[in-house]
Amino acid sequence: MAEPPKCAGIEHLSGRYTVCTFDPAKDTIRLYGAKTLGSVGASYDQLNTHLLRNGQHMSFAMNGGMYHHDYGPVGLLVEHGRETGALNHDDAFGNFFMKPNGVFWIGDGGAGVMETEAFAKAGLSPVAATQSGPMLVIDGKIHPRFLPDATSLQIRNGVGILPDGRVAFAISDVPVRFHDFATLFRDRLRCKNALFLDGSISSLYSPEIRRHDRDAVMGTIIAVVKKLPW
Repeated sequence: MAEPPKCAGIEHLSGRYTVCTFDPAKDTIRLYGAKTLGSVGASYDQLNTHLLRNGQHMSFAMNGGMYHHDYGPVGLLVEHGRETGALNHDDAFGNFFMKPNGVFWIGDGGAGVMETEAFAKAGLSPVAATQSGPMLVIDGKIHPRFLPDATSLQIRNGVGILPDGRVAFAISDVPVRFHDFATLFRDRLRCKNALFLDGSISSLYSPEIRRHDRDAVMGTIIAVVKKLPW
């Protein structure tokens, strides 16, 4: 029996989205920072080259969090069990600091999305993690600062955990407001917790649906990695 597609188009409210789902118990989900790839700004082509040198390739990738002008992470970044960016508790302006923000993490065959302070108290040692903000859905509730009639429309992408433990990555195919994007995760995907990854630079790599956003330059990339079939 053929494996069901990982990525599919979904219509929700007035928007269109691409949603890709993976099982952290079966699929290897990892994070890669621009400095790991030895570049100022990371791209999917650079990551593919990096992986091929190590006998691997990627079957999916998405921009994985916000970054400074030098493409270093704004908050926590864990790559292959090594912390390359520290957890950020600061208060400031911008989407990252629209509290509560949160962390997407992978480890021990599972994955999660947690509000930042809850993650700090949990004492987890993930193999991969990225901090971003704002949270889209917190314990089944929409972020309190999102307005149903907001006028800010952007291409947006984020990540949530499905009821069965699979990870759902979503990117809007048209500009959408925060509130509508959050309801996609809560009402359509039934995620109790979901995290915004970014807007405007949002991008996707998925050979399955013949999509490769080559112009994307990122600070962090989330990828599903596989060994090359020798």
